[in-house]
Amino acid sequence: MLAIKHTQAKSDPHQDSLERTMTFFPALSTVMGTVIGAGVFFKAASVSSTTGSASLHLLVWGLAGIISLCAGLTGAELAAAIPETGGMVRYIERAYGKFPAFLLGWAQVLIYFPANVAALAIIFATQLKNLFDLSPSLTIPIAILASLSLTFINFLGAKTSGALQSVTLIAKLVPIGAIIIFSWLADSNVTVSLFPIETNTYSGGIVTALGSGLLATMFAYDGWIHVGNIAGELKNPARDLPKAIGLGMLGIMMVYGLINFAYLKAMPIHHLADNDAAAMQVAQYYFGAIGGKLITIGILISVYGTINGYVMTGMRLPYTLAIENMLPFSNQLTKLNKHKVPYMAGWLQITIAIIMICLGGFNVLSDMLIFVIWIFYTLVFVAVIRLRQKEPDLYRPYKVPLYPLIPMIAIIGGIFILVLTLKNQFPLALMGILLTALGIPVYLYQQKAGRDKSKSSATKI
Repeated sequence: MLAIKHTQAKSDPHQDSLERTMTFFPALSTVMGTVIGAGVFFKAASVSSTTGSASLHLLVWGLAGIISLCAGLTGAELAAAIPETGGMVRYIERAYGKFPAFLLGWAQVLIYFPANVAALAIIFATQLKNLFDLSPSLTIPIAILASLSLTFINFLGAKTSGALQSVTLIAKLVPIGAIIIFSWLADSNVTVSLFPIETNTYSGGIVTALGSGLLATMFAYDGWIHVGNIAGELKNPARDLPKAIGLGMLGIMMVYGLINFAYLKAMPIHHLADNDAAAMQVAQYYFGAIGGKLITIGILISVYGTINGYVMTGMRLPYTLAIENMLPFSNQLTKLNKHKVPYMAGWLQITIAIIMICLGGFNVLSDMLIFVIWIFYTLVFVAVIRLRQKEPDLYRPYKVPLYPLIPMIAIIGGIFILVLTLKNQFPLALMGILLTALGIPVYLYQQKAGRDKSKSSATKI
């Protein structure tokens, strides 16, 4: 789901090392490969429980895709104009200053990456438990072992973890393609249609259902913020980047729509709702007992690879912040092992992830991390408009099309998700806000420590 490519700003002397060799089709595959992850298999159960009808279920997936499409097209403008290491942290810093940028980095270190690792590890353990009919008491130990094993693999170096990522990419595509194709060939007693939109099965009403459903589906669509980071290596970013994002996100919407159709065709909506074994049961429905197990193994490999992507990229963020002395114990977090991997930052990430595995379930963790990250995503959308006014002469190799309509759709979509989450899942939203707010005293302390160090150095001179 995550494949971040770091690039440098134009003023950076290393900018010349970036070769503009990427054409449209590699860019398109990067977009789709970055976004499609474990959520496509496991969020259907959560969405169906909040929508209560097949038609509203499919509508939520389509609406989430439209918001993500506008978000991707909007965020790519900043990625192309500010191709610096740190990505979104640098966009926020450029538009709003160091403090909001630090809070984003803090939220990613404390919530976003560890919660992704924890949520996906729980899903991996749950599916392994269902596949081999293991005791439910083994779910947490298996989740911890899965996340720890990937941390150790990443400690062996970027080449090793990158090779694992490439192998698991294939495993991700096989079960998706197989389920979609067989769903069209198989007979079904379940009728699935988009219209009319049915809402009477959900007591909270359509607005509440849409809000809760969108929060769940956004986990599956998450990753679009990183697709703009390939701008520095595109031969023609102004032409190819919007095409790659637009067609890529449309392709993802189609894949998600088809696979959810396959889910709904295999079982009634009330059987799908909150069913943590739904992916395996759907596979068995289409392929029989043995074939279903093989497809489920493919899904497990895919999830394992998705966890690897978050472990690999997540451990480098506290390292990056520590280099700038923005975190407590920065001198420890910058340490590298013999494979040039920030292993102390990796230990920090896995420690937080294990705590989350022990305290939260998949849907709770994934919904919380999406709520928190969408606060900053929405700030990025606003930053596009803000920097158009603040820095009109900034070189923009790509500009968001239909400006300001597409950024406004992304902003309104982001606000809608955040407001409805505060209304429907206030304790979860409050937890995310409080964890992010813990970064405020950390920032103030680090700023004070930096000033004291500067005064001490000046006195000695």
